[in-house]
Amino acid sequence: MSECTHDCSTCSASCSERESESLLQPCNELSHIRKVIAVVSGKGGVGKSLVTSLLSVNMKREGYQVGIMDADITGPSIPKMFGVKDKCEGSENGIFPVRSKLDMDIMSVNCLLQNETDPVVWRGPVIAGTVTQFWTDVIWGDKDFLFVDMPPGTGDVPLTVFQSIPVDGIIVVASPQELVGMIVEKAVKMANLMNIPVLGLVENMSYFECPSCKEKHYIYGESKLEEIAKNHDIQNIARIPINPKLSAAADKGMIELYEGDWLDDLTAALKEI
Repeated sequence: MSECTHDCSTCSASCSERESESLLQPCNELSHIRKVIAVVSGKGGVGKSLVTSLLSVNMKREGYQVGIMDADITGPSIPKMFGVKDKCEGSENGIFPVRSKLDMDIMSVNCLLQNETDPVVWRGPVIAGTVTQFWTDVIWGDKDFLFVDMPPGTGDVPLTVFQSIPVDGIIVVASPQELVGMIVEKAVKMANLMNIPVLGLVENMSYFECPSCKEKHYIYGESKLEEIAKNHDIQNIARIPINPKLSAAADKGMIELYEGDWLDDLTAALKEI
């Protein structure tokens, strides 16, 4: 074997230096994004998009410039929650995201489809490639935080995001069921494998608070949130209750007007990263 010149372009050998070559993709040249936060879940239906929306709104209220990338290509819900109906436009420089009522930039496949109910019947590699293009081709402009609403699980798209986008940390979303607790650990372990810090753990549908007596009722049983956080040394946890007003705000596209302090501590932690 000849002596290594550290020029991989002239070498066909497989070595540790080649294997560790970064797969990160550059963002659009007209974008300047300081922090990328991915919101993940081990399974669907636990409120990942809700948490993405609430954290984005919180950071916007703190005065930051915020964008939301809806990476859940086959189940996009971010435009609906923000009441966004406009379609994306583009130029020779890239694609412009759609702007919400309170001045947040949103990119979602539903901003490209003719009808929001049209299904996306694509295979995994095409979906993963589309998410990458949301990073490389979209003109995000100057953003303090870009929140990525991830699809559930640990498959193609999460792997593509973690490898091609410089994610600064993840927020894991769960519900109180013990089964979900097991799946949460899968998501946390995937983040550890990718060397991405877990910034917080959010339990959605954690409890129901009686509007009359204010007593909390744990509909889905005893929470395992603290136990999971302790096992994985996750410092920040939050609980979101079953709240009809919150659901109504999301359904009506008025999530930017929500009221609640459930994620205030997590918002403060994001400001410190």
